[in-house]
Amino acid sequence: MALPEVCVCYVLRESGGRSEVLLGRKKHGLGAGNYVGLGGKLEPGESAVDAAVREVEEESGLVVSAGDLESRGRLTYLFPHRESWSQVSNVFVVRTFTGDPEPSDELDPEWFALDDVPLAEMWDDARRWLPGVLAGGTVRRTYVFGADLATVVDEDDHVA
Repeated sequence: MALPEVCVCYVLRESGGRSEVLLGRKKHGLGAGNYVGLGGKLEPGESAVDAAVREVEEESGLVVSAGDLESRGRLTYLFPHRESWSQVSNVFVVRTFTGDPEPSDELDPEWFALDDVPLAEMWDDARRWLPGVLAGGTVRRTYVFGADLATVVDEDDHVA
């Protein structure tokens, strides 16, 4: 059975001579309390790119164009102790947007310098790949979470 697909988009900007990324503190649901990138589930028939454009606007009020999204990879998340959480995430970054981020029902957006990303307050896998993606790299990995549903217990390069 194919895993549900989601998308995540990291909005980048230059401000005061430094690079920053927009993250949001998740208000409820999966990962509540964590800082996360903007994103969510793909709707039926929706491409990952179209979902990322929609989710960025819904969660932050920012408007981005599909043509400005840079695909940075694919992550598979496996939760053997809660199968319903398992998913495949399409990762994007975008540097061009209009508007100013505003809180939404899902999260409170906040800019962070790239060297000050709060990795300790994000999902456990983020510290393993996010700095590289924000620095311009790509990622294709699978992360397996343990019984606590929060800690990565295995990872490999095989992606679903």
